[in-house]
Amino acid sequence: MMEFSWIGSKKTYVDEPDFIHINNVLIARYGGNSQAGAHKNEDGCLVWTSQEQDWEFLMVLDAHKTAQSAGLVIRMIEEHKEEIQSTLTLQVKECFTKLDSLILDLFQAPPFLEACRNVQGETACLITVRKGKYIWWFSVGDVMLHLFHPELLAFQQYGLTERNFYEWVGQVNTFELDVPCYSTGRRELRQGTTHLFLTTDGLTECPNAPFEHPYAIYNTFEGITNAEGAMKLIDVIRENGIRDSTTIISYHITIEEKATMPSDL
Repeated sequence: MMEFSWIGSKKTYVDEPDFIHINNVLIARYGGNSQAGAHKNEDGCLVWTSQEQDWEFLMVLDAHKTAQSAGLVIRMIEEHKEEIQSTLTLQVKECFTKLDSLILDLFQAPPFLEACRNVQGETACLITVRKGKYIWWFSVGDVMLHLFHPELLAFQQYGLTERNFYEWVGQVNTFELDVPCYSTGRRELRQGTTHLFLTTDGLTECPNAPFEHPYAIYNTFEGITNAEGAMKLIDVIRENGIRDSTTIISYHITIEEKATMPSDL
């Protein structure tokens, strides 16, 4: 088991790209160019991986005004680490069913809602779990999750989540609404190697950079290692004077089991 968490108020990485591996998971962080006006970083991330139990629990956050809301969400998840990690040891069907209710309950818990009212700013939040040959996600806001696999690329399918604007957790909070608004889902991973890629919107909104379309992200990694691809992405946005911060989680997973195929094949 390996664990890692960070929020941008602890270290901004302005003008200073950083790359770290947690088992097979690569985290890339860049706080933007000071010459373009970057002076703070309001992103955050959390990574738990268990190669022995064959799962990853990943979270990427993109706050604004301050990083307080991102820090609050990370602390809430870490405070319930034992319960979450116990859930991740269950059989995959039971695991994902329990995660659906567990994560929603945590975001709707009265003490957490009260804490959110007392922070400055709010955050987008994406939680992703890969267990066995399946992936589960819970998304509030506009953090992106892409999935690259040859069989899906043939149909121009790249993304698992869509950017949803005007959804946050924090001072302004979707979970205070009469009907909380968020996205969740599950997917079977295809046989072979899949590239999973999570990112905040600094990457996609960089001026003059091509990464608004996920195919350009996929294409950047063609023929090079995961680390080399992430470095290339950061180099491009640095050269184009990005002001916003960017946090990336990128890794490859190989599935031996056959995936669902149509009956006429």
